[in-house]
Amino acid sequence: MAKKAASATEFKPYAAPNFDLPSDDGKSFTLKALRGKWVVLFVYPTDNTPTCTQEALEFTAAMPDFNALGATVIGLSKDDLKSHAKFRTKHGLTMPLLSDESTTTIDTFGSWGEKSLYGRVYMGTDRSTFLIDPEGQVQAEWRKVRIKGHVQAVLDTLKQMKVKT
Repeated sequence: MAKKAASATEFKPYAAPNFDLPSDDGKSFTLKALRGKWVVLFVYPTDNTPTCTQEALEFTAAMPDFNALGATVIGLSKDDLKSHAKFRTKHGLTMPLLSDESTTTIDTFGSWGEKSLYGRVYMGTDRSTFLIDPEGQVQAEWRKVRIKGHVQAVLDTLKQMKVKT
């Protein structure tokens, strides 16, 4: 479920933390360099797992719609660049995949924390998506994302936000 800037009590926009991270295509990405564009940053746990693959494929399928709205879509996980390159090639993904092996940026966005599976507690990535406006403000965020309908919800929210600007 998205937290949106629909009302001050529901969601208060905030400055997105800047980052400088490597991409599987050999480029370095900074959020600051993307100012002037809408950015969809989706944070996911692991390359080549069923749910992460489905999410990345759905974002790829919607890329023409995001591009038409002037938005840049970026994936982010703790996997290394080699893993990202294989993931992107294997599934024909069209967005850059950023590597945050230290999890510093993932943690700064509040997407790193304690998780539990079958009674085992561990640290891991919470699937999250952030819609960042051209001024670098997070205008909507989705936490603990469920994949069904998620990409369409992000796209619909972006359309609503663009109408306001």
